[in-house]
Amino acid sequence: MSERRLEIVPIIPAYDAAICEIIKRVGEEYGAVGEGFGPSDAEVENMSQYYLSGQNSLYLVALLNGKIVGGCGISPFSGDGRVCELKKLFLLKEGRGLGLGKQLTQQCLDFAEQKGFEQCYLDTLSSMSQAIKLYENLGFKHLSSPLVGTIHGGCDVWMLKHF
Repeated sequence: MSERRLEIVPIIPAYDAAICEIIKRVGEEYGAVGEGFGPSDAEVENMSQYYLSGQNSLYLVALLNGKIVGGCGISPFSGDGRVCELKKLFLLKEGRGLGLGKQLTQQCLDFAEQKGFEQCYLDTLSSMSQAIKLYENLGFKHLSSPLVGTIHGGCDVWMLKHF
């Protein structure tokens, strides 16, 4: 078997369609369909424009042997610049179990810390148990309710990490 080539790169417009498809397909796999879930956010249709427009946001794309298999992003959550949000960590089946989720998330967290954020929020679904385990291992703590201002009312797991 040939060696796997893993790359993580910032999103560019040429990746938008593939990332949109991955977010929607993986969202469907886990029941994250319709209003209140990340895959229905307006930014999903044009991720590179959304994440390149602000210097305090970043979306990273994972490539496996040159094929886009997923991504993860980070952007400000609150207007005061203290809280950011980990967003849209979605990986196709062939991209799972390779450590890509951890690499993507860690690079996003490192970026946020360098930008001076104090906390990182995320919301997800209890059905995404592997992702939740990853977040716990990276220092996220469970919250009993979502942070005020979230647009993902369909999520049932809320977590926060302090830097």
